[in-house]
Amino acid sequence: MKISLRLPNLILFVGASLLATLPARAQLNDGKPDPTFAIPEKLDLEYALAFALDNNFSIRQAKERIRQQEGVVLEVRSKQIPHVGATAGYQRNADEISINGRDHAWSFDITARQVLFSGGGVSAGVKSQQLVLDAATLALQAVINDALLDVRVRFYTVLVSREKIKVQEQNVELLKRQLQDVKNRYEAGTVSNFEVLRAEVALANAQPALITARNDFRLAIETLRQTLGFVTVNDANVARTPEFLGTLEFKPASFDLRTALTEARNQRPDLQRLEKLAAAASEGVTIGRAGYYPNLSLYGAYDWRRAPLSSTKSSNDGWTVGLQSQWNIFDGRATAGRVMQAKSFLEQTKLALAEAQLAVDIDVRRAVSIFQQATELAEASKKVVEQAEESLRLANARFSAGTATQLDVLQSQNELTTARLNQLQAYYSYNVSVASARRAIGLSDEMRPIKELKYQSQ
Repeated sequence: MKISLRLPNLILFVGASLLATLPARAQLNDGKPDPTFAIPEKLDLEYALAFALDNNFSIRQAKERIRQQEGVVLEVRSKQIPHVGATAGYQRNADEISINGRDHAWSFDITARQVLFSGGGVSAGVKSQQLVLDAATLALQAVINDALLDVRVRFYTVLVSREKIKVQEQNVELLKRQLQDVKNRYEAGTVSNFEVLRAEVALANAQPALITARNDFRLAIETLRQTLGFVTVNDANVARTPEFLGTLEFKPASFDLRTALTEARNQRPDLQRLEKLAAAASEGVTIGRAGYYPNLSLYGAYDWRRAPLSSTKSSNDGWTVGLQSQWNIFDGRATAGRVMQAKSFLEQTKLALAEAQLAVDIDVRRAVSIFQQATELAEASKKVVEQAEESLRLANARFSAGTATQLDVLQSQNELTTARLNQLQAYYSYNVSVASARRAIGLSDEMRPIKELKYQSQ
């Protein structure tokens, strides 16, 4: 399967079309659990993924980091527009120190100031923080990919745990029938009491595996609940468990290693995030160098005043305009130090990007290798189960005919149970490996349609 999907510079968020098709599921309101939210009667993978998009704590925190960075951009961008301020004052004196009967004075002025030149520091600061905002958006996409992969894996764990219970229950049921058959033969005098005792021991030995499987299922549900971000807030939700819909299927797929490596470097949001941060660090060098240049500002003011007590004028008002410049001719090499720090930070960011690219390559190779292994195990498990079922059928037939022992039947039954469990584990590993390979390549979850909508803070 050749992957050709490319993400735009600003990572796209989830389309409203998927959300509109699902029932109401938002559980958190302003960070607090909704006590009226009820566990659904049935829960499938699509619903779980959509619920996590609204309630997973990692995703919610990543969204808040974007909103925080938007505030930083707004603050830095304010230096590009005029600043307007007002000052006022009032003074009143005792009659003993008043002059010409004037016992009070007041003043009020409005001043506007606009930076005209700052050595490129202001514009570079805005670009830098905008790039950091883009990086935060890409970080959100990475968090979403990781969170949805976690949800998918946890949901698969619930499914495989549920199916393991069924396998163990089938094993116990077969052993019960085997025990009853042996008891009937013992009463007929065709087998000894030892055969009955051995069947009873086999049945007893099967019980711990069933108990463990049921506990694993309960724990898998709790792990999924944590990943979804579902907070239990009322008594009704404590004991309720939804019916989990879905099965672990083996749907053959393929990944080309060379294509996967190329696409991962182009699509992985964590790599794109580091590229944005490297570009922001480059702007940081420009910010540092701005200290070598003078800054120039234009200002204008209008004053309204009642004359000072010592003045012969009763009041005056008027306007003032001018230019103001400041230049640190020698600052003790502080600017040189800031430039040196900015260059070092830029180099560190580039090294982090190169290291991340290597890590992504290894991640993709490992994911593809695990996928290949899981595919081979899944294909092999299908044939083994068929062989084990036929082996048990023949063992029962031979035992009924007296040409096989009860031990042969019990061994065949144990082999069938093992084969079924191995097949479940193989299918589980295969489905997890497919999802992990997609995440390693940088693809979004296959159930989540992507719309060309840039994330906007609420």
